[in-house]
Amino acid sequence: MHKNTLADRMGIEFLEVSAERVVGRMPVEGNTQPYGLLHGGASAVLAETLGSVGAAVHAGAGRIAVGIEINATHHRSAREGWVTGVATRLHGGRTLATYDIEITDEQGRRVCTSRLTCMLRDA
Repeated sequence: MHKNTLADRMGIEFLEVSAERVVGRMPVEGNTQPYGLLHGGASAVLAETLGSVGAAVHAGAGRIAVGIEINATHHRSAREGWVTGVATRLHGGRTLATYDIEITDEQGRRVCTSRLTCMLRDA
């Protein structure tokens, strides 16, 4: 689904995919800032990837999902292991879909909270 994309280069793996909920994980290693901490932009990429996949599934065949707004609040750092994101649909309409994305570390501590809105269009 995502070969030769940013998600592929960042090591994102999908664990569960549906229109209502998308779960994926990403390694911290290789996605850090110079201080060895998970890069905030990497968290945003994970969030947008998971939410966009959910929105595309919601949109259905012959339609596409395009991100139009994302925000992210970074609560704590991660230095090793994997972070897991859970994107939960908040709104699923004909032209817009919005997802709440919670990213946690391996101890279940919240690393980032994000919200993504995608515009749904005909392909």
